[in-house]
Amino acid sequence: MSRQSLANRYAEMRETSGRVRERTLFAQPRSLSELELQARWFAGDFGKEFVSTTGDKIDVVQFGTWNRESGPDFRDAAIRINGNEAMRGCIEIDLLDRNWEIHGHATNPAFEQTVLHVFVDKSDCEFFTRTKSNRNVPQVRVDPATLADAFRANIALAKAGRCQAPLKNLPEERVLSVLNSAAQFRLQRKASQSRAKIGNHSIDEALFQEIATALGYKENKLPLTLIAQRLPLKFLRDNLGDAESMLFGVAGFLKSSDLDTYKKSTREYVRSLWDHWWPHRDELQRLVLPESAWKIVSTRPANHPQRRLAALSILVREWRTFKRSLGASRTGIERSVAQVRKFLGSIDHPFWQFHYTLTANPSPNEMALIGESRITEILANVIFPFWFTENGRDAALPRPRTSQRDVPTSSIWNEYSRLPARLTNRRIETGAIRLFGDDPRRKDFLRSVAHQQGLLQIYEDFCLQDNSDCAHCPFPEQMQKWSEPDWHC
Repeated sequence: MSRQSLANRYAEMRETSGRVRERTLFAQPRSLSELELQARWFAGDFGKEFVSTTGDKIDVVQFGTWNRESGPDFRDAAIRINGNEAMRGCIEIDLLDRNWEIHGHATNPAFEQTVLHVFVDKSDCEFFTRTKSNRNVPQVRVDPATLADAFRANIALAKAGRCQAPLKNLPEERVLSVLNSAAQFRLQRKASQSRAKIGNHSIDEALFQEIATALGYKENKLPLTLIAQRLPLKFLRDNLGDAESMLFGVAGFLKSSDLDTYKKSTREYVRSLWDHWWPHRDELQRLVLPESAWKIVSTRPANHPQRRLAALSILVREWRTFKRSLGASRTGIERSVAQVRKFLGSIDHPFWQFHYTLTANPSPNEMALIGESRITEILANVIFPFWFTENGRDAALPRPRTSQRDVPTSSIWNEYSRLPARLTNRRIETGAIRLFGDDPRRKDFLRSVAHQQGLLQIYEDFCLQDNSDCAHCPFPEQMQKWSEPDWHC
């Protein structure tokens, strides 16, 4: 059985199970903040084709850019209604449909050019969304439950499930085959998501946003994504001398210009940030993130978002070198992985090599801005899906100069499967308990990133979608079939 057919086999099992449902047993219904809703919309996670509240077909031609001034959330966007000529204008995003009325958009001239109003929750009252000139604005309702994943991980109960018995009785190679098939399916799905973001924003912007998200670790994915969306790579590279300061300014980390609040060893660096931020401050003020967007308390000092922003600023400056490191050839996937590791591992900064935050005492020891575990996560969740996307999956997709059509999918998968698992999280540990119980081989099954990813896919598709507390989940029976002769490779 080929690797491609293994992924297809998992997809078939997933689709024909009959018990994989939208409703989850262990997680609360998705509830997005307005910031996350805006970020997910701009990333294209809800798609590009919609039906308005009045039944019109709405196609998003261009998502636009984050608005730096008062008015709608996105400007320079374009939509098409019922296949007619594209309309350019602004897009406003709200949690409630009536917020258009409640927030006074109908009488605000800044909203005159709005062509689309997007919302999540529908109120009891029917009303028309109109501008000051009495022009109707189409409305589209989006459902967070349709999102494939979330910025915040679901936290589930952990107890052994029914599937531990059939899995315990399977030989090791058969269990690994199941995990591989789910991992390949997951890699293909991430490649598809990567392809969609490239189509929405361009290759460079999609990569930049995805790397920023990965740098956010689990607690700060959303704010770092928002920053990469609000300060696009092209804009930062056009203002390269001020890029680092704009990143820190929009992040909300330059609230005070009083240098006396900083340590002596920090003042010169902060003064430089302020000198470069000041000329852009008024222009970018509306894009500055609120302090509440950041999760600092549970973050390890070395993973503080200020250090992640410093790494992102170096990536902006060295973007061309980074893009060259992605160039994969037919026999060079392994070399390309080494090049990416070398580049990301070599990112340093004279200040942040010895500082945890802008206000902390300096560290006596030098610290890497991006550690080995984070580099592996970036490779697994950003770079490999990008390579997989570039492997000729969509002929209409624009391709960078570094892309090579002749990279075999099998080579990409073989190198991906060699990535060692350097981190774990509660979802992985919970999924391992659900599937493997007290099987002594449990740790051995999760030594690679690919097997962790396969476990997560199974956990999300079956454990989190089952509403019977495991009693009627089809996965154990599917595993019995997996060991039958007609499923053999």
